[in-house]
Parts: sequence; structure tokens; C-alpha cells
Amino acid sequence: MKKTALREDDSAEFEALMRKHNRMLFRTARAILHDDAEAEDALQDAYLKAYGAMGSFRGEAKVSTWLARIVANEALQRLRKQNRRGAIVPMNSSVSIDEVNEIPEGSMSKTPERSAARAEIRKLLEKRIDALPDAYRPVFVLRAVEELSVDEVAEVLRVPPATVRTRFFRARSLLRESLASEIDLACEDAFGFAGERCDRIVARVMERIRSKVADGA
Repeated sequence: MKKTALREDDSAEFEALMRKHNRMLFRTARAILHDDAEAEDALQDAYLKAYGAMGSFRGEAKVSTWLARIVANEALQRLRKQNRRGAIVPMNSSVSIDEVNEIPEGSMSKTPERSAARAEIRKLLEKRIDALPDAYRPVFVLRAVEELSVDEVAEVLRVPPATVRTRFFRARSLLRESLASEIDLACEDAFGFAGERCDRIVARVMERIRSKVADGA
């Protein structure tokens, strides 16, 4: 991953990298922007920034965490532009908690009846996640849906680990008021990343990369 410039021979490796992390990074952008189209645009721009900055990556963090931080920064910049009054939920929370227990595992039954019920629960979960306060939604998506560690989420969102624990606790409490044990059952499939969307994002980013290479950027 220690590249130094935009080069045509980087394309295949970078395309593979995008396909590997596309779903997690799309979810990260969407959790912040609350909109599919905006999240796709932010993801594409973030990929281009990552491609141009590959030479600066020194392995202090995992590649996925490094990419997620770039995506989160891009999404937050877009969010600030959308809301000139700066009405973003404050980073500090009045709620404090020393320890947060992990969400218990739910039933993984694969019967047709259970699968149908799980699909309905997933739809409801997506709506409930969308309804979370802006400060809690990215934390919940990264922590519960993508299963990043507390430290990884803290690094991506640039907040203290204690803040991550607090926000995750609050988000989980809000969701469990209506969903209870079904949360864990539906998390795996929340915000499905269809192959068509994956291909579209990759194609657009690769087209922009080839254009930059041709221009000698």
C-alpha cells in the first residue's frame, strides 16, 4: 500500500481494495449523511483522495481504518456544507458510562419462516437506525453493524474511546426500546450493498482515476 503517485499500474490493486471495503465504507458515509446518493458521491470522492494519498500510508492503522477515516472526513465535510448553521449534534454527551456490555448473539435460524421474519426486522431496523441522532448513528453502524472495535471507531470518527462507548450505549438503548432482541438478528444484513451499486461506484472511481492518470495528475 506504499504507493508514491497516481500511476496506471495501481488501478487493478486499488479496484480490488475498493471491492473489499466498499460495503463498510458506504455504510460509514451513509450513517453520517443519512442519504444514499450523497453517501455514494462522498465515497467516490473519498476514494480519489485515498488513491492520491496512498504514498502517505505508513501502516500505523489498518487499511480499512485508514480508508474509513478518509470517508468519514469527506462525509462530515459534506454535512457541514449542507448545514451552514452548524447544527451538528455536539460531540460531548451528558451521559456517562464506564463499561458497556457487548450485544448478545441472537438466533441464527435459517428456516424460511425465520428468514422472512428477519427481512422484515431488517427493514424496521434500518428505519430505526436512520432515526437515531446524528452523533449516535455513525457509532452504532460502525460498532454494531460493521463490528469495528471501540478504538477503531474512535480513530475513524476522531473522538475519545469513552465517547464511542457512551454513544453506542445510548444508541443501543434507543433501538432496544422498540426492537429488543431483534436488533442483533438483523444487524448482519442492514443496509445491504447490492452488486449493482458496488459495480457502479467502482466503475465511476476507476473512470476518474484513468482521467487523472491521462492528465498527468
